[in-house]
Amino acid sequence: MKFTFFSIIFLFATSLSFSQIEVSGIELPDTFEVGETSLDLNGAGVREKFWMDLYVGGLYTDHETENAQEVINSNAPMALKIHIVSGLISSGKMSSAVEDGFENSTDGHMEPHRAKIDKFKSFFSNEISEDDVFDITYSPSEGVVVFKNNKELGTIEGLDFKKALFGIWFCDKPADKDLMKGMLNI
Repeated sequence: MKFTFFSIIFLFATSLSFSQIEVSGIELPDTFEVGETSLDLNGAGVREKFWMDLYVGGLYTDHETENAQEVINSNAPMALKIHIVSGLISSGKMSSAVEDGFENSTDGHMEPHRAKIDKFKSFFSNEISEDDVFDITYSPSEGVVVFKNNKELGTIEGLDFKKALFGIWFCDKPADKDLMKGMLNI
């Protein structure tokens, strides 16, 4: 009887341990739902600056990929999970980093996207605290939908914007090369 009980507990605990991964003390789930599509964690990593962890990022896709251009150009559902791990990130710093990211992602051609970039930056206007979680989802039918701590902040339509946005992390000058490699699982 004891053996069976402990066997069941062990199997349950073992199955739970495979349902998420831990990166820099943050547990990311193996799967993420975008609409009715279940996405798998492609990879994860840490955004660092001056040797300090700022956030943990995870990329969720409908199939495994190591190809940054495929992530940028794909018109398939996908998501980024950004878990803030530093109290040094503020609304102003995030907005500035996003602006720089779009500059790199678009090779300086931000004007066609300016209204959408400004709307996206507005999603970071409220105070940002350690342990806040931003989910940035994309589906062809809706566009980019942003959530903060599971609360929907807004939607921005268009594959063109999605490409510029995901380019922040996957272009030739990404926000953090090690984070990109981690999310591409390479």
